[in-house]
Amino acid sequence: MALLEARNVRKTYRLSKSNVIEALRGVDVTIEEGEIVAIMGPSGSGKSTLMHVLGLLHSPDRNDGPAPELLFGGRSVADLSDAERTRIRATDMGFVFQAFNLVPTLTAAENVALAAEYAGTKRGAAHEAALEALALVGLAERADHRPSELSGGEQQRVAVARALVNKPRLVIGDEPTGNLDSARSAEVLQQLRNLNRDHGQTFVIVTHDPEVGAAADRIIRMRDGVIVDDGRQAVADAA
Repeated sequence: MALLEARNVRKTYRLSKSNVIEALRGVDVTIEEGEIVAIMGPSGSGKSTLMHVLGLLHSPDRNDGPAPELLFGGRSVADLSDAERTRIRATDMGFVFQAFNLVPTLTAAENVALAAEYAGTKRGAAHEAALEALALVGLAERADHRPSELSGGEQQRVAVARALVNKPRLVIGDEPTGNLDSARSAEVLQQLRNLNRDHGQTFVIVTHDPEVGAAADRIIRMRDGVIVDDGRQAVADAA
């Protein structure tokens, strides 16, 4: 079953009167429920812009051309208000970025609980959910440590726990292992695979790293604002 479907997705950025960047030029993509999908391509290929559109952080353009379509869980989300988009991001999506973005003065548990509170969970329940999420990524014993007391791999796993605390259907990562060495990167990737296997979360990961791509079920390759290979044939060949 498709969790995410996008059709005719275009995104243009006007940097000045004479400088226009067509970041996405009519992209069609489908993400199935329970997949781990890597989006890969050279810098400027449009992969991060596509991630922002799929994650409801940016809206697709409605300029000349076919009307864009964007469905999440079968529901059209292309024309939602900012408030509705924010609610879906808070409750049904989780985000993991290259920069860990942890609050340095808060413990691991407090950092994770913030995401639950933001989604409307009361403080006590948010703390319990944070401890559960940290246990999922193997950091239950580090819950009371601040970021400065954690390794880079542990900090990124806290960020993964924060993305998982509200039990989202979709987790989106933008270069989530970009700041890690190979050992720590492998550690985080294994955690993502375990979570996908045990809890069924769907992961969409933007990356330059071929090891991340190799850990995915499917690789979507982009160039010049379009998808040049959606990876489905490779999956079919492997099957």
